[in-house]
Amino acid sequence: MEHQSQKAILVVSFGTSYEASRKATIEIIEQDIADAFPDYRIYHAWTSKFIISVLKKRDGISIPTMCEAIEQMIHDGIRTLIVQPTHILDGIENNVMKETVLSYKDSFDQIVFGAPLLAASDDETHAIAAVTSEFKNLKATDALVLMGHGTTHQINTAYSELDRHFKSLGHSNVFIGTVEADPTIQDLVQEVTEFHPTAIYLTPFMIVAGDHAHHDMAGNSPDSWVGQFHAAGFEVCPVIKGLGEYAGIRAIFIEHIKKAISMLH
Repeated sequence: MEHQSQKAILVVSFGTSYEASRKATIEIIEQDIADAFPDYRIYHAWTSKFIISVLKKRDGISIPTMCEAIEQMIHDGIRTLIVQPTHILDGIENNVMKETVLSYKDSFDQIVFGAPLLAASDDETHAIAAVTSEFKNLKATDALVLMGHGTTHQINTAYSELDRHFKSLGHSNVFIGTVEADPTIQDLVQEVTEFHPTAIYLTPFMIVAGDHAHHDMAGNSPDSWVGQFHAAGFEVCPVIKGLGEYAGIRAIFIEHIKKAISMLH
């Protein structure tokens, strides 16, 4: 049997400069993974070099980059590597991450990747269950608006698909838009207005509640999502909570790691 210290799970996140959100999301995800896979050494890395440098300068906290984490694992004698991203979609960020890891493939016996959050229809169903149970006290007349990140990658259509999936499961009061792609906040204001909600709850559909949640979503500027829904005449309640805080979301990542481990030979 392989010695346990030769097997590792590398948890890869974009990162966040918000300490409270980091502790409530990324660190809890990593802890859940460590608890679920005691035979594996757990490593982590962030892909945002900018956020890594902010934490280093501001808080004296060192988070490894992808390359630093992989070089540390090679140094520690890791031979079998499972890489689990906390990304939502298999977009640009995830593809660059995979390329980086595979550039070290000669240093490992095996490398397998766990899927990002939404990789299959089942994942969507589980994510929908996690979100709706979190907002189970929402009235049928209230709208829940989810803020996705959005990407120029063709995978961006996943947001519209998820929106349809929510509605097909009977959640006609849930709407999804993105900060950086389609559907836009303008699309959402139009769609939600047609729904005639009594109140609107806004929350990020992102692993962490960072800059986008605090500024683009809940900021004081008239351009923020709160500002635009206010301008359209609605009562708005922002809920600043990253998806990483939802036990049902973290469970999806655990399942993806189990699936990845089953691919090892």
